[in-house]
Amino acid sequence: MICLTRLNGEPFALNPDLIERVEAHPDTVISLNDNVRFLVRESLQEVLVAIRDYRADVLATAYAMDRGTHPRPLVSVLAEDPHDCDPTGDGEHAVLPFPHREER
Repeated sequence: MICLTRLNGEPFALNPDLIERVEAHPDTVISLNDNVRFLVRESLQEVLVAIRDYRADVLATAYAMDRGTHPRPLVSVLAEDPHDCDPTGDGEHAVLPFPHREER
């Protein structure tokens, strides 16, 4: 998700995978795949940089997880039911690294 600001100053998060186009005339208008539009304070260039940074972060995280070097999240949620979505059996929900594999 990328963090943006509506024209009234209200911050919100937007899934950049749903963005169809971004236009600047003079306000920045973000059009989604389902024809929903948002007017934001950020410039066209700032939105594009936020999208690029988001996608780079996803790729970097996936790479680190694949190599087993991704740290466990700082914040974890304790499960009320220890058998629900608890693959580690330690009572915490966490992002687990991908199994290590040989380089190709």
